Amino acid sequence: MRMIFAKLCACLVFAGTTSVAQMPVLQETAFWQDSVDGNNMPPIGERLPENPIVVDLPTMGRLQGVQGGTLRTMITRSKDIRQMVVYGYARLVGYDADYKLVPDILQAVDVDGGKFTMTLRKGHKWSDGKPFTSADFRYWWEEIANNESLSPSGPPSFMRLDGVLPQVLFPDDLTVIFEWPRPNPGFLPRLAQARPPFIYRPGHYLRKYHQDHANPEKLAKAIAKKKVRGWAALHNKYDNMYKFNNHHLPTLQPWIPADTGKDSRRQFVRNPYYHRIDSTGLQLPYIDTVEMTIVGKGLVAAKTNAGESDLQARGLSFEDVPILKKGELEGADYKLRLWKAGTSSQIAIYPNLNFANPVWRKILRDVRFRKALSLGIDRRMINRALYFGLASEGNMTALPASPFYSEENRMNNATYDPDEANRLLDEMGFTERQGDGIRLLPDGRPMRILVETAGERQEVENALQITTDTWREIGISLTMRPLDRDILRQHVFSGQSMAAVWCGWDNGIPSATTSPDYLAPRAQEFFSWPKWGQYYQTNGDAGEPIDMPKPRRLMELAAEWEETSLNSRRKEIWVEMLKIHAEEMYGIGILAEAPQPVVVSNRLRNVPEEGLWAWDPGAHFGIHRVDEFFFVDGGDY
Repeated sequence: MRMIFAKLCACLVFAGTTSVAQMPVLQETAFWQDSVDGNNMPPIGERLPENPIVVDLPTMGRLQGVQGGTLRTMITRSKDIRQMVVYGYARLVGYDADYKLVPDILQAVDVDGGKFTMTLRKGHKWSDGKPFTSADFRYWWEEIANNESLSPSGPPSFMRLDGVLPQVLFPDDLTVIFEWPRPNPGFLPRLAQARPPFIYRPGHYLRKYHQDHANPEKLAKAIAKKKVRGWAALHNKYDNMYKFNNHHLPTLQPWIPADTGKDSRRQFVRNPYYHRIDSTGLQLPYIDTVEMTIVGKGLVAAKTNAGESDLQARGLSFEDVPILKKGELEGADYKLRLWKAGTSSQIAIYPNLNFANPVWRKILRDVRFRKALSLGIDRRMINRALYFGLASEGNMTALPASPFYSEENRMNNATYDPDEANRLLDEMGFTERQGDGIRLLPDGRPMRILVETAGERQEVENALQITTDTWREIGISLTMRPLDRDILRQHVFSGQSMAAVWCGWDNGIPSATTSPDYLAPRAQEFFSWPKWGQYYQTNGDAGEPIDMPKPRRLMELAAEWEETSLNSRRKEIWVEMLKIHAEEMYGIGILAEAPQPVVVSNRLRNVPEEGLWAWDPGAHFGIHRVDEFFFVDGGDY
């Protein structure tokens, strides 16, 4: 099968873009005018690629914008400045508004079987003005991915197909070729993720920290100054494309870090070399500066209500709706919008099948136990208590917007039925109880489940508090333990967590062309089988091999999806994998499609009235092109 994306001109990159032949007269960006006049920066015509993406906003149903202003938003952790990479959503290829993959940073991608020929934009530059060429892909592939010091396990797992790495070629400055022995349909979607893999690096910047290229004396001094163990640790410290906390590291994103990252207020300024313009010749992004303020947990809603944010969704939950709506009605300078969550489940409990304790591991692996846990959850009560009944009750599966939605899958063992739950637990042999009704394990210990959370969402804690009461009715004691997100992940990945709460699959609206690899034990990030995921991701160097039949079947199906070119077979594979999950209940979903509050300044334009708040695909605001948002007054109050 052969597929060509925007092979000849930029007009096919995004719906509504104009061709190179219709290139508008360029207008200099006012923000950089002084730098241009002072000969500290080349003029706009020399900063853009020869064939930039030209966006004709009116034909896309969006308003033509004006440049200027500072967009204020809030985060609750310093690490979350990486949301600038998520929201900026500059990708080699990305999803458009219809969730179709299209070139973005790349001019074109030619797919012929397992061969991906990428064409770069001539004249494209990094944010520091240095050329962006195939040499930056070569640096990542040869100097990072295949360097034992920087990548001890070799190139990342997504680059392997059936354990085989691609042949990688760099025929010229504007061409990069990745070729596998057979089709690799999951490759392009991986590049479009909210957290992209960055298969390129600014080699001109990073070489001074690489042992094979740096001046030995300067490198030694830099290692001593940063107090790291060696050159690899130093290189990794500066090579943080996703973390976005090194203001010296060149980027291709619409905004670039403008401070040292030591204050609670972080600044990001427009990238003077960004590759997109509008049909009037104005370079995007429209907004000059983004200001991210780090605030304490629980303060986001109050500060948003006080007018301290122009665009806010992160840090807000449905329980904040009353105060936000009250502020809107009382004349606050914003509008409250409710977007649907795009995850397969807003709240899901993940029993850890790789839990280190052998007694509990055996119990958690018994599907009867997982069914009993699900039947012991009163989803209707939780929905009414948390979302006024506006969410969808049921298990973790594809949402109604997906062609694979199944009411049977959604409701499988998802109706509150303590009698059936008790029957299943009795059938397993847990008939002995202590005085308070809690069942006893074979070794005499009470059946007490420790469920760990990231402690970031109040609705999770509220849902677990309700579940604590209903699980007690079936003889199970639930203890909730909030942890820092990173500590929670460490507990799960190391097998020390018995069960954890997280969202469901990021992509709740899969289609036949969506890779189902996240339904198979291919990643430790799925909290029900972290060790199996590690085993796959590290090619057996870490984790544990799969030792259960149904998870093995999921792996077989995921591999078959990648091998077949028949859409009909891919649909069948999706249906079977979703059915396995519905029957085996690896992740116990509680609610889906919960409303996500989105607060938008009355001065901000091009933010959709309705949208899907989804991590992947979608990158939250990213798919809606934040670089096209603008202040109606140019940012002037």
